[in-house]
Formats: sequence, structure tokens, C-alpha cells
Amino acid sequence: MSLLTDTVMLSRIQFAVTSIFHMFWPILTIGMSWYLVVMEILWLKTKNPDFYRHARFWSKLYILNFGLGVASGVAIEFEFGANWAPFSLAVGDFLGSILGFEGTMAFMLEAAFLGIMIYGWNRVPPIMHLLATIFVAIGATLSSFWIIVANSWMQTPAGGEMVDGKFLVHSYLEAIFNPAALNSWFHMVLAILETALFVIGGISAWYILNKRHQAFFSKSLKTAIALAILVTPLQIFVGHLSGEEVYHNQPTKLAAMESLWETVPAGESAPWNVLVAPNVKEGKNNWALSVPSGLGLVLEMKPKLSEPVLGLNEWRPQDRPHAVSLIFYTFRIMVGIGFFFLGLMGVSVVQWLRGKLAVENITQQPWLLRAWMIAAPLGYVAVESGWMVREVGRQPWIVYGQIRTADAVSHVPASNVLVSLIAYTSIYLLLLGCALYFGSRIIRQGPNLEIPLPNHVLLQGSTTEHITESVTIDTTKPEISWKP
Repeated sequence: MSLLTDTVMLSRIQFAVTSIFHMFWPILTIGMSWYLVVMEILWLKTKNPDFYRHARFWSKLYILNFGLGVASGVAIEFEFGANWAPFSLAVGDFLGSILGFEGTMAFMLEAAFLGIMIYGWNRVPPIMHLLATIFVAIGATLSSFWIIVANSWMQTPAGGEMVDGKFLVHSYLEAIFNPAALNSWFHMVLAILETALFVIGGISAWYILNKRHQAFFSKSLKTAIALAILVTPLQIFVGHLSGEEVYHNQPTKLAAMESLWETVPAGESAPWNVLVAPNVKEGKNNWALSVPSGLGLVLEMKPKLSEPVLGLNEWRPQDRPHAVSLIFYTFRIMVGIGFFFLGLMGVSVVQWLRGKLAVENITQQPWLLRAWMIAAPLGYVAVESGWMVREVGRQPWIVYGQIRTADAVSHVPASNVLVSLIAYTSIYLLLLGCALYFGSRIIRQGPNLEIPLPNHVLLQGSTTEHITESVTIDTTKPEISWKP
């Protein structure tokens, strides 16, 4: 059967395309929402107008990503009914309620306070505006929680049983907090925050390197570095915990991640593969570059394994993943980027402590600024790579060990799926083009350092010591006019 006549594979590709494109925007939306919270807190605490203007500038990119994220996510919901109807019928009683929670409990909370966050600067007190921004960030983060819960349940189903082809829930708590849920969510949230921090840091480095608003963007770069000190090492630790969860609950995925074909008994050591050439047909690696006794160090932080690690040959070919090369290398791309971020953060902290990031010295570190610019898109690459490992490594199951992907697809002609795949891909490429065009336009335009502070803040005199411009109040108009 060719790809063009394979309904199952075309449906999988279509869902992969829509998911990969959609994830571009919520990643930055969720991460940047918490960065905006930090900037508002710094503004209210220090009364420094620069932090207020940072909040206004970065919120433009937030709004762009939010709009594109909403538009790109609609198609995924339709696919459950159009492409995966048997799956929806089998598990809809549970997953339907989870996705309903995401819409009512998370998205609506975010949307309810978004208007205040965008338009409320001169309409509500600063503390109320901060609370609105916090609620927007909480809503966005809750949205990620429910999405990850749904996906984690597909990875490690719990809380019920399959009866006559339908999943019956016995315990919603067990199903929601399934073995993969919390680790996966923490791992994803940290990845989102890390990606946003390095995007913000990379854009700030671009401004500094091009000698535009150097003092202004040195603040955002240092803020990104300071937050990365917390997020980056924690992400590596939580990532290790997620690997341990896969080790215990999804042995076929782990075997594919390590391109391990033969079982390693407990009490023995095994090499950890760095580079391999998997031969799926013969069930072996044609060649491998490995670290001796490294597998135990990676999985259990000791040379000899306390539990057996099952190899792919323990399962029939139809019961294990086939895209071993994709799973193996995308996993290493994700891990490699994580350690690159850790190294860049460490070097940046050292340079900061040496005084090299002071405004008068920061342009003398072009290599460091370029490294931050290179890092800006890498978070997206890491997240998408990790998602490929997560989804492709689960195959041939759509619900691990319960429902096969081939049994979950709708019985529609492959030509129908191909047409919708082409249409969706074209639309998503257009959305990506819009994101790049309008995002680069916002960045090229730069921040408005003349933007006045909110009216009530000035009238209360809370930022007098930081205001260098003269202020005149025109009593015939509700706004305040500024003169240089």
C-alpha cells in the first residue's frame, strides 16, 4: 500500500502537521505570560518605568501568538470527529470531559482577563492589572495541564477499563493523575518557560548587538538569565524523572529511544548509544558509537542496572515502534539542546558576575550575544523533538496497550484525507508566514520608550523619582500629554 492510499498514515501525518504547527504559538504564549507577570511585579516594586515599557513591548508579541494559537487550534478539535471517530467513540466519555475542562476552566479564564491585560492600563489600578495578568498566565498554564492530562492518559491509561470497546471510568482522579501526568506536565511547563526565556533573551541580544536601546534590553536579557538560573537545571532534573517514568511504564518506547534491541538483564551493565544506524528489518544496529556502561548511568545513575531493560526484540514487530531512527535522534536533539541551554546560562552568569554584562561592557561580548540569538529558536526545536518522541514512541498504540492506532482511524477514503491534509498544511504555512512577518515587524519597530505611564500612576505620584520628562495635564482631555 502506497502512502497516498493509506488512510491511517495520512491521518497520522495530518494530526502531526496540525499539532506541530499549533504548538509553535502556545509555547511562547504561556511562557511569555509569566514573563509579563514578572515585569509588572518589578515595575510595581521598583517604580522603574523601564519595566512598565518592557511589559507593554513584550505584550505585543504575546497578543500575536495568542491570536495565532487560537486560530491554529480549531482544526485539531475537528480532526477527532473527522479522522478519529472510532477513537472518539471509545474514549470520548473521559477525554471529552477533559477537553471540556480545558475550554471552560482554562481558556475561558485566560480570555476573560485578557481584555483587562491588553486595554486596562489606564482603566484599572496597577494591582488590578497585575492580577488580570496573573489570571491570564494561570489560565494559559491550566490549559496546558488539561491537554497534557489527556495525552498522558493515552500514554499510561488508568482509572477505568475497556468494556465492549468503550472506556468506562471508575475513578476520575486516577485517570487524571495517571502515572505519566504530573511529570509530563512539569516537564512541558518548564520547557515552555525555558523556550520563552531564551526567545526573549535572544531578541534582547539582537537589539544590543545592533546597538539599539542597549540599556533598555540589557534589563530584559539579565531578567531572562536570572530566571533561567532556576528553570534550566530544574528542567534537566524533571526531564530525567520523565525518562524514569517511561523506563517503568512504556518499555517499548524506551527501547526505541535507546535503539536497544536485546534485553539487558538486571545486575548487568550496557553501553549507551550516542550514534546508531538501526536496522528495523533485522532487529539490530548496523553500527553504533557508544559509551561503555553508560545506559545504567543514564537510567539509574549507576553502572549496573537494578532492573532489566527490555530490548525491542522482546516484542513482535507489529507491537513495537518502527520509526526507531526518528525516535532515537529526536530524543538526543532534545537532550542536547537542554544541555546547551544549561551551558549558555552558566557562561552568562559568569560573565554577569565579572561585570561583562554592564551596559558599558555588554557590546564587547558579541560571541555571547550571538550565542543567545542562536538559542532563540532552539527551544522550539527541543519541544517539537520531545513531542515526536512522545507520540511516535507510543506506536502502534493510540492508547498504550489498549487501542491500536489502525483501529482508531475513521473509515474514510484516503483521497479525502489527502485533500484536507493539503488544505490544512497550506493554511498553517500561511499562519506561520503571518507570524514571522508581523513578529519581525514588531521587533524591527522596537519598543516605544516615549509611551506614558498610566494616568492614575502619575496622579498618585508613585513614579516621580524615575520620570525624566516633564508632564502637563490637559484638563479638557482624559489623557495625559507628554513633552520631551
